[in-house]
Amino acid sequence: MADTILNAVTLSADLIRCQSVTPVDDGALDVMMAALKPLGFDCTDMTFDEGGVAVRNLFARIGDRGPHLCFAGHTDVVPVGDTAAWTVDPFGGDVRDGFLWGRGATDMKAAIGCFAAAASQILAENGGQPSGSISLLITGDEEGPGINGTKKVLKWMADNGHTPDAAIVGEPTNPTTMGEMMKIGRRGSMVGRLTVHGTQGHAAYPQLADNPIPRLVAMVSALTNATLDSGSAEFQPSNLEVTTIDVGNPAVNVIPAQARAIFNIRFNDQQTSKALSTWLREQCDGVDGKYDLDIHVSGESFLSPPGPFHDLVAGAVEQVLGVTPERSTSGGISDARFVKEYCPVAEFGLITETAHKVDERASLDDMENLVAIYADILRGFFAANA
Repeated sequence: MADTILNAVTLSADLIRCQSVTPVDDGALDVMMAALKPLGFDCTDMTFDEGGVAVRNLFARIGDRGPHLCFAGHTDVVPVGDTAAWTVDPFGGDVRDGFLWGRGATDMKAAIGCFAAAASQILAENGGQPSGSISLLITGDEEGPGINGTKKVLKWMADNGHTPDAAIVGEPTNPTTMGEMMKIGRRGSMVGRLTVHGTQGHAAYPQLADNPIPRLVAMVSALTNATLDSGSAEFQPSNLEVTTIDVGNPAVNVIPAQARAIFNIRFNDQQTSKALSTWLREQCDGVDGKYDLDIHVSGESFLSPPGPFHDLVAGAVEQVLGVTPERSTSGGISDARFVKEYCPVAEFGLITETAHKVDERASLDDMENLVAIYADILRGFFAANA
């Protein structure tokens, strides 16, 4: 209906009540389709199952011409952790004390609700049709491996004539207050799993065994003592962080046969995963002994080239909040790494402070402002590309 305006808080709360821990959907996309179809959105529900893990995704579009602005987001969430530590039902979608509470409130179900509400406002202002096209790409695989989500939906969109002219990703981007920061790129991410092999034996007879632990420690020391780079104009320095060291040996008098470590590297535009992989093996080769190193790359660093769309997003933030957001590449990876292959992309959403934490919550005032910012982005986008 042309005059229907969605309530961002109500829609976001309905999404939070879906226990959509990756890769489970639990009806989250049904909630979205129930909200979008009455507005006139054509909804395509698609599931991909590469690797045997089925993930449900949604592409919804209204309008059949350009310019085309896409909102990319995810309804999957991380596990709640210790439920007893929460002061509210993590899937209750409660509203109290000026906040919407629950897992996914900031990352990023409330942003999805805010964009849908903003889109409904724009449609109501224009007789039910945009001055171009508005779409939403909503996945259930952002918090997971990212195999069966945004990347595959974007290819489907390209194959079926739905490539957008620009995209906004609704990840929480503001460290402490709304309007502080938008993201125009991200560092790359890779994980290394290092296993050092030895020979099991009695601790009293070390000459009959081969202890892998000292070699693992030496390799880890070589990796962590190195400075990868000093950063660049757009990126902070690359960093390597050891996340676990495991031997799994319950016996105090047994030299183990293996020792393992896992590390994560976040790297900037001065590095590539290929060059870093070579460097990692060189460092490990510098320590005598047999080892295996398995490397998984989640994504390369990227920078969405500065241009009118970034100016438009920053301008909308300034118009609503009176502050100019920093254009940053900090933080972890996001699905913007896939979107940037198809069109200019910027990320702007809520505050990151409680994301993935106990008692995750989003301020109702911040949500109201985010609706206004998204609506201003839509108005400006269609006006600039008329």
